[in-house]
Formats: sequence, C-alpha cells, structure tokens
Amino acid sequence: MNTDPFDTAPSNARPAANDNASIGALLRQLSREVPELFTKEIALAKAELQHSLTTLKAGVAAVAGGAMVLLAGLIILLMAAVYGLGTMMQLWLAALIVGVVTLVIGFVMVQSGKKQFEPSHFTPERTLHAVQQDKDALKRKVP
Repeated sequence: MNTDPFDTAPSNARPAANDNASIGALLRQLSREVPELFTKEIALAKAELQHSLTTLKAGVAAVAGGAMVLLAGLIILLMAAVYGLGTMMQLWLAALIVGVVTLVIGFVMVQSGKKQFEPSHFTPERTLHAVQQDKDALKRKVP
C-alpha cells in the first residue's frame, strides 16, 4: 500500500522517479566533491612545487659553490702567469698545477649543480597523474 500521502504517481511510474532522484543525488554529491577534489589537487601541486623549490635551492648552492671554486682557480692561474713571467722558476709551475686542478674541481661542481636545473625536476608528476585519474573517473561517472 502507498504510505506517502503526497505520492500520486502510479506504482509503475515509481522507477523513473527513483532514477531522477538518483541523478539529482549524484549531481549534488558531485557538486560537493569536485571543489574538495580540486582543493586536494592544489594542495598536492603546492607540496610538489615546494619539493621542486628545495631541489632548485640545492642546485643554486652547488652552482654558486662551483663558481667560487672556478674563481679561485682563475686567480691561482693568474698568479701562476705572473710568477712564470716574473721569475721563470719552478714556483710558477706549482701555482699552474694547483690552478688547473682547482679549475677542474670547480667545473665538476658546476656540472653536477646544473643537473638540478633539468626541467624534469620541476614537473609536478604526481599532481598531473592524479588530475588525469580524476578526469577519467569523472568521465566514467558522468554520461
């Protein structure tokens, strides 16, 4: 027996009303969940960008350190040239060897720091993957 006094629909029309109610409920649920989903995606992107910023800082420090060592090597090489031209003794040869070794070390440091600047380090891969999954899930739910 019909227990709802306001329900005037025949019993055979009931499934269609349930379908409409289900669609309405799904749309309400979707309207609640989508902003929450985007908020979480933004938080994930923010966390990944903070990690990328930390990597960038480390790369900048390595490049700065390498640049200082290169500068020291250049100064030593210049001192070697001065000693070589001024005295033509073994002192200049020692300074030249130290300068070359310092330049090589500085070059290696700069090259290792440069690797931190590769574009792949700055791509929020987890966020992009999560957004793609969300997009796929929405496509499955919304006809």
